[in-house]
Amino acid sequence: MYHSVDDCADDPYRITVTPQRLREQLRWLRGRGLKGVSLTDLLTARARGRGRDLVALTFDDGYADFVDNALPALRRWGFGATLFVLPGRLGGTNAWDPDGPRKPLLTADGIRHAAAEGIEIGSHGLTHVDLTTADDATLASEVHESRALLEELAGAPVSGFCYPYGSIDSRAVAAVRDAGYAYACAIDPGPLTGLHALPRVHVGQSDNALRLFLKQRLHRLRRRPVEGLR
Repeated sequence: MYHSVDDCADDPYRITVTPQRLREQLRWLRGRGLKGVSLTDLLTARARGRGRDLVALTFDDGYADFVDNALPALRRWGFGATLFVLPGRLGGTNAWDPDGPRKPLLTADGIRHAAAEGIEIGSHGLTHVDLTTADDATLASEVHESRALLEELAGAPVSGFCYPYGSIDSRAVAAVRDAGYAYACAIDPGPLTGLHALPRVHVGQSDNALRLFLKQRLHRLRRRPVEGLR
């Protein structure tokens, strides 16, 4: 789970890795015989009993630096990824973060460019609100309207959803599943499991080769098997 790829001198939420660090992390994956792919590609392979050499790479929030800094690194190694964006904040900033620098978000053209480069586009909701505290109308809008807007923008089906803040409960999961998404990502879904409550590992600037190795091992130990996924 990545977010922004840029200078990270002021990064109170630990959401940023530098382009150099990202390149090192992708090189580490390749050196271990692993390939970065989109979540849809990983889930498709796993459904067929394959894909043990695949790792899904996700980038949350849709920062503009994805196109400038992450995409060239992914192309360098022939990796894919899933980019979760906010169609209600196109060309805006991460205004939901009270501290730290304002980071620009992708415009519609930026999202189209990423999609044209083979990056899977997924929904992060409309405006980055905590779905576990949203009223029914807001929940429906964040889940349904964001998907419709992105499918029109990218000209392709949108199969994946990512819960803002990683916040998840059974109500949010049901809303996402009922909206027709094939899968959804959390961070630590707690007791929830299944294709609409996928756990992920946070990757940050401090994650060198040793830390990545430990995170890979610990993730397998800490997370329960996902229901419906071999």
